[in-house]
Amino acid sequence: MWLLWCCLASEARNLDPATEHRHRHSTLAHESPRVFFLYRACYRGILNSSREDFQRIPELAINPLGDRIINAFFSEGEDQVNFRGFMRTLAHFRPIEDNEKSKDVNGPEPLNSRSNKLHFAFRLYDLDKDDKISRDELLQVLRMMVGVNISDEQLGSIADRTIQEADQDGDSAISFTEFVKRTGPER
Repeated sequence: MWLLWCCLASEARNLDPATEHRHRHSTLAHESPRVFFLYRACYRGILNSSREDFQRIPELAINPLGDRIINAFFSEGEDQVNFRGFMRTLAHFRPIEDNEKSKDVNGPEPLNSRSNKLHFAFRLYDLDKDDKISRDELLQVLRMMVGVNISDEQLGSIADRTIQEADQDGDSAISFTEFVKRTGPER
C-alpha cells in the first residue's frame, strides 16, 4: 500500500519522484521487501521487472487473481515492465478519496479515478479483450476465485444470474457500460 501511495503521491502533488522515493524508501523496505526490491530496481533503471519477479511477491502468489493482476502490468507481447509502467498500473490502486478533493477539472482524469478503476477491474474479467464479459470469461474468473469450493453447476448458475441481471442489450454478455451500472452509484 505504501508503494502505491508513494508512486501516485508524487504524480498528484507534482513532486519529483526522487523526492518521494527518498522520503518513503525505508517504510516500503520494512513493509514489503520484495515489492521494494522491484520498485528500487525499476526506479534506478537497473532492470526492468519480469513476470517472474512479480510472481515471487507472496501477496500476488496467493491471490486467486494474481496472474490477472500481474498481466495488467505488462503491455501486449511485453515480458518486462519499466518504472513508469510499474507506477502507472499501481496508480489504479490508490484510494479515490485522495484525488477527488483536489481534482483539476481541466486536467486529465487521474489514473485512480472511479472510471479508470472500473476500466481496470473490467479488464481483469474481459479475458479475450473484446470489450465484453462473456459467460465463459465470467466462469473462468469465478473458478480462479473459488477454486474447487463450489461445483461447476453452482458456478454456472452464478454466472447465468450475473449475466441475466447485468445484460441490458440482450447480447448475453456484459459490456463496460453494463458493468458500471451494476457496480452501483458513484460514491
